[in-house]
Amino acid sequence: MQTLIPIAARIGARLVERGESVAVSESSSGGLVSAALLAVPGASVWYQGASVTYTPNVARGLLGLTRETMPPGIRSSSEPYALFMAGVIAAKLRGTWGLCETGAAGPTGNPYGDAAGHTCVGIVGPVEASFTLETGDSDRLANMFAFARFALERFEAVLA
Repeated sequence: MQTLIPIAARIGARLVERGESVAVSESSSGGLVSAALLAVPGASVWYQGASVTYTPNVARGLLGLTRETMPPGIRSSSEPYALFMAGVIAAKLRGTWGLCETGAAGPTGNPYGDAAGHTCVGIVGPVEASFTLETGDSDRLANMFAFARFALERFEAVLA
């Protein structure tokens, strides 16, 4: 966690400087992105909230998504899905930015054919960007931290 907090602090400072905020949707990082952001003093100024969207039930119940509201042809753990979910969480929580992480932490892959160590990050706000990371590792905890770091680093780079 100690390696994530300095990145989160720089993100917070940048958001304060810009008068912006972020809302987070994460899955395979299990809340580590949000935990790092919330560890920064003053986060309530720029952190809107989050959803750990680990199952379709959460997407339906908490975020109100249905088959009809999902864009056709996208699946979880993909860049288009990460962008979609970043937009959903930004809209639901009224963030300037939406940040989404979705992947397969391990020790095995996911039902979509992605190997353990696969994650996609989507960022939606004044600009949009998406990224994919393949760690090649089946260590669940190591992947969760790698995914959180990747998401935070990508977001920091987009804010630069």
